[in-house]
Amino acid sequence: KFCNVWFRYPGSTAYVLKNINLTIKDKERLGIVGYNGAGKTSFALLLMRMYDPTEGAILLNGIDIRNIDYKEYQKIISPVYQDFSLFAFSLAENIALSEKTDPDERRRITELLTENGLGERLKKMYRGLDTPVTKTLFASGVDFSGGESQKIAVVRALYKNAPLLVLDEPTSAMDPVAEREIFRRFAEMSEGKTTILVSHRIYSTRFCDRIAVFNKGEIVEYGSFEELMEKKGQYYDFFEKQAEYFKDVV
Repeated sequence: KFCNVWFRYPGSTAYVLKNINLTIKDKERLGIVGYNGAGKTSFALLLMRMYDPTEGAILLNGIDIRNIDYKEYQKIISPVYQDFSLFAFSLAENIALSEKTDPDERRRITELLTENGLGERLKKMYRGLDTPVTKTLFASGVDFSGGESQKIAVVRALYKNAPLLVLDEPTSAMDPVAEREIFRRFAEMSEGKTTILVSHRIYSTRFCDRIAVFNKGEIVEYGSFEELMEKKGQYYDFFEKQAEYFKDVV
């Protein structure tokens, strides 16, 4: 629960979030949309406790998250950031973030890669899951494209299997076909999780339970897809402007 949350970045005098009040229910899928600079990513960063509010508080089950052990709080979050990194380890280590994986874990990683469009790519890798990523340490390492790297980041978050899934522009580097397939699976991948989806692709939020429209650091619209379309406000305008792009998706 965001309670009267205001936020400005360290060293800045300008607030990027202004008086945000929002309750996210357990297992709810919440979409966050708005123009660039509207405060969408800042909202996600506060939720993940990468920053603390300048004013106000964020509560988890009534407890201020600043009073929860930071490492314990991070355990409940599976994030996909706009800015993510692949490491000079094996593909399996990049996903599990662990040096060792047992047969069941490797099977799960393979399933997730296949489900997210990397099955054929995996088959062509000379050492499978043990193939080194990037050429930083091994000349035989594999360099992935931006879209492939982003899929690996999505798989990493799904593999962690935490109860809170935060997706901040998770398909920004993907081509339209790959992006469409990811969002077609959105309901499945978020099943049983509280999910926050930050996206400038309006069609992606069609699958969310509730949608918050941000503008200049404030929530200007909030409701279900049907409610916002009926209102014919900013969300409706966003949706109509992008309709030609995603008409075969929804």
